[in-house]
Amino acid sequence: MSRFCGIDWAEGHHDIAIVVAKLRHPGLRQLGLVEQAMGRQALALLATLDTACAGAEDLEQAAAEEFRKHPDHAIITSFPGLADLTGARVLAEIGDDRTRFADARALKAYAGTAPVTRASGRSISITFRRIKNDRLAAAGWVWGFSAGSNPGPAREHYLRRRAHGDRHSAALRHLVNKMLGQLYYCLENRQEFDPVKAFGPPATTTPEPAAV
Repeated sequence: MSRFCGIDWAEGHHDIAIVVAKLRHPGLRQLGLVEQAMGRQALALLATLDTACAGAEDLEQAAAEEFRKHPDHAIITSFPGLADLTGARVLAEIGDDRTRFADARALKAYAGTAPVTRASGRSISITFRRIKNDRLAAAGWVWGFSAGSNPGPAREHYLRRRAHGDRHSAALRHLVNKMLGQLYYCLENRQEFDPVKAFGPPATTTPEPAAV
């Protein structure tokens, strides 16, 4: 078949050959001194990038080492999706003062995962929070994405929300909102994460997400 969907394959292959041949031609060159200067500039930029990457890795390692010494480390990292780095970010934003938040709902509002319900007459609107701790919200998205991507009760909960019609962002926000409530409870009672208490007994079948 020489034509498919209006495309002449013989002509198409000829055009591709022309493009490949032109790409193989020697490129335009600068003067020798200019090329040397540009090469040194590129090497200097790469050295700066290497230094920044090494500094970020050192900071990550130091933060993880200090976080492992904290008494809340075992509780926080018992949650799916929370490892040393993400767990340290969450702890840094919520703190270790157990009296800071009156209840789990206050923590959820602080993170921006709890919905806002407004009633006016007979109309009721439910929207997400725009005023929140942006750093905690960013860590929450990483937490939820990691927990929802790996097999387990957290992913099953995410898939159930998708199967009921939630979009990806709404299902992820609901998952983080639920796990923040569980985190508040576990920190208050000095207990590690229990998937059965958090999500109930495992489902026999995993629902498929609704088509978008």
